[in-house]
Formats: sequence, structure tokens, C-alpha cells
Amino acid sequence: MDFTFTEEQQAAVEAAKAVFSGVAPDGVPSPALTPGPVAEDFDRPLWARLAGSDLLSLVLAPEHGGAGLDPIALCLVLRESAKVLARVPLLETSAVAMAVQAYAAPELSAEILPRVGRGELVLTVGSNGRTGHDPAELAVTAERDGDSWVLDGVQTGVPWAQTADRIAVPAHTGAGRAVVALVPRTHAGVTLADQVSTSGERFAEVRLDAVRVTAHEVIDADGAWEWLRDLLTTGMCALALGLGEGVLAMTSEYTGKREQFGFPVATFQAVAVQAADRYIDLRAMEVTLWQAAWRLTTASNGALPVTGDVAVAKIWASDGVRRVVQTAQHLHGGFGADTDYPLHRYHAWAKQIELSLGPAAAHEEALGDLLAAHLLG
Repeated sequence: MDFTFTEEQQAAVEAAKAVFSGVAPDGVPSPALTPGPVAEDFDRPLWARLAGSDLLSLVLAPEHGGAGLDPIALCLVLRESAKVLARVPLLETSAVAMAVQAYAAPELSAEILPRVGRGELVLTVGSNGRTGHDPAELAVTAERDGDSWVLDGVQTGVPWAQTADRIAVPAHTGAGRAVVALVPRTHAGVTLADQVSTSGERFAEVRLDAVRVTAHEVIDADGAWEWLRDLLTTGMCALALGLGEGVLAMTSEYTGKREQFGFPVATFQAVAVQAADRYIDLRAMEVTLWQAAWRLTTASNGALPVTGDVAVAKIWASDGVRRVVQTAQHLHGGFGADTDYPLHRYHAWAKQIELSLGPAAAHEEALGDLLAAHLLG
């Protein structure tokens, strides 16, 4: 088997490293010292640099001004973004754009995708449902009314909603199917209530009260929401991996310089063993991430549906990122809690990712259900 990335994917990584190299993780106030959100908007200058480097059009087809790359390339770029805690809706915008490209009407693709690639249109998605525990599509109803759809319901914890141009809202129909509506943020009937994430970012509760959208703004193809949901989850696993790698590198540098009894603490067996355990976590997170991303990219058949591979990636990412930051805090001692040092920011972002992915036990239960439904021969 060949596990190497393509030249195009590797070029995307190099471009991402160049763009993110100038990003400071502590460029906004500390979430530990800020009662509200750390900023009203995401990092617009960084967003402009991503557009200028063609990273916002990376996964768009050439006819829409893009490079035509795949979910693996997107995850590679997301991994680099998390190493510096890049405050941009790269995952949400790219994932929704890919779903539009794959499942929406050509008119909607032509209207939205070129502007996304140029950085002119920002997209987000409500994937947490009403409580964060139930399927997101069940939180909103969608009823067909002639050439329109009427939406009612609530999505909570929607990232960047106040500054996005359109919000992708999953909803269920009376027939039990899921659709995805691309609702303009300023649309009549849409109300946003401010929320603050664990990482200190500005989120929103999005309430839809008889919101009427045209049929061409709704993706009603079978499997569209399920595919988008799996892509969002896989992208979140990529963020967990990048964050964990950044934290382990930070910890390695610190323990290599911090001395006790005249020796760097990195030379102590107890420290080395803990760091080695977290390195193993990261490698497990990495291999399960690429398995899920590969399944999404190739749509290949397997013993289990792609949701099985996504569940395995979630299990490792959710538990792994928590273990990495906890060990990092322990090995840094009291210095890790110093708000003048960036580690506490990584800890807050890691907790937000863990909460977004959900507990590993829930994914293990879902994986068990899949195994019971698909006998492996």
C-alpha cells in the first residue's frame, strides 16, 4: 500500500504552512480573562491571505475557480491551521461548499462557489441541533410550499454565525428525509442569540421562525446531509490532530529546557514515558483520520459504511486530544496555567473540540450498532 500524499496535496500543505506561519495563537485576549467572546469577528486578514493563496478554493472544481482537490487535502490544511489556533471558519465554509458542489443544483453552485473561493462569501453550518446531543436535522422542520421551503426550529452553537453570509441548516421533512437549506444570515425570520464557546469564540443560537427560502437554495438530494455531517466530523478530527501535535511540540521544547537537579526534565523516565504515550495517541488519531478521509474521498466500499470509519476517528480524536493537553499541562507544571503562555489557550480549544465531537463512549456505542447491523465475514 502507498500511504504517501499526492504532489498536489503536499503542495497544499506547504502553502498552508506559509500562510499560517505568521499567525500568533495569542493574537486575541485570553478566553480565561474575557467575560464575553475574545473577538467580535474571525481573523479577516488571515481569511484574505487564505483566499490570496488559493486555499479557500482548494476543494472547488476548476469550473468554479478551484484546484479540484479532495477531503484529504482539506484535512491536511485544517491540521496546519489548528497548530496555531487559526480563528477562521475554514472547516465550515469548505465543507458546506463541497456539499453544494456535490449535491446542489447547478444554479446554486454557480452563484455561491466562485465567491467562496475568492473569500467574498463566508459559510457556516448548524450541526449541533437544539441541545448538542440530538441529531441536528431533527431540530428544524422543513415543509415544501410550492416553489419554496418553510423552515421552523432552532440550531444551537453555530460557529461564526453573526459574521457568516449564509448558514447551512439541516432540517427534516414530513417524509423523514433530511434536507440542507442555505439561509442568508439576514433573512426575514432568522434570529441570532449570542453564545460563547469554551474556546472564547462567538457562537450563536439560530432561531428560524417560518423562514421561507426558494427551492434552489435547498439541497434535497439523498445523502447530502449525511455526507456533509461526516465531512464536518472528519475535519474536526483533523483539527484535533493538528492541535495535539502543536501541543506536544510545545511540551517537548519546554521539557528540553526546564531543568531539575541539574538535568533537563525531558531526560527523566517518567516524563519521557508520558510524552511517548501521547505520541502514540497522536499516531492513532492520525491513522484513523486518514482512513475516514480516504473513505469520504474515494466513496469506496468497506465492511462497514463510512460512518464506521468516522466513528473510529471520533473515538481517538475526542479522547486523544484531551489526554494530550492534560499531559502537557502536567509536564509544564504551574507554568501551563500562566495566561501569558499560550498553552491554556490550546487547552480551551481542545476542550471545545472534545465537546463538539462528543464523548468517545457514544461513538463506541454507535460503532457497536454498526457492527451488529453489518456482519463481518
